[in-house]
Amino acid sequence: LPILFPQQSGLYEYKIFGGLADCPPKLCADVYMDLDFRKQWDQYVKELYEKTYNGEKVIYWEVKYPFPLSNRDYVYIRECREMDVDGRKVWVVLAQSVSVPQCPEKPGIIRVKSYKQSLAIESDGKTGSKVYMYYFDNPGGMIPSRLINWAAKSGVPTFLKDMQTACRNYSKST
Repeated sequence: LPILFPQQSGLYEYKIFGGLADCPPKLCADVYMDLDFRKQWDQYVKELYEKTYNGEKVIYWEVKYPFPLSNRDYVYIRECREMDVDGRKVWVVLAQSVSVPQCPEKPGIIRVKSYKQSLAIESDGKTGSKVYMYYFDNPGGMIPSRLINWAAKSGVPTFLKDMQTACRNYSKST
């Protein structure tokens, strides 16, 4: 899990390299992009939906944080493309926070204003996928950066396990 450490925020930026056995790349991309299904398998989703504002699809996502911390919400744009790279199919997902006046901050919830993610998924040559992700967010508030970095470091492996289970259950639920 190679990590970059930006001095200005004191928070880690993550580069994650991993594999999801028995989860083909198209299935992984479909599961990742399906917001309604994510509400079923991601225990941290409080609210999640996509709306169009001024012709642009925007996602609103409220994440449950443990007591005594306040929940966080994200407003971001996201795009997925299937690409051909030297004869290999690669699914690429890009996401980044945006400011949308029609989606104001809610009382008691801290808005994550700095969020960026890049995800690439391709076949592992067998029945699974190789996954690369770059991820950064600044959850704001008064959480010590040590605690944020620990939570992100332990949360990523858990997320990948949950994602793998979600891929296995996806065909059953759709």
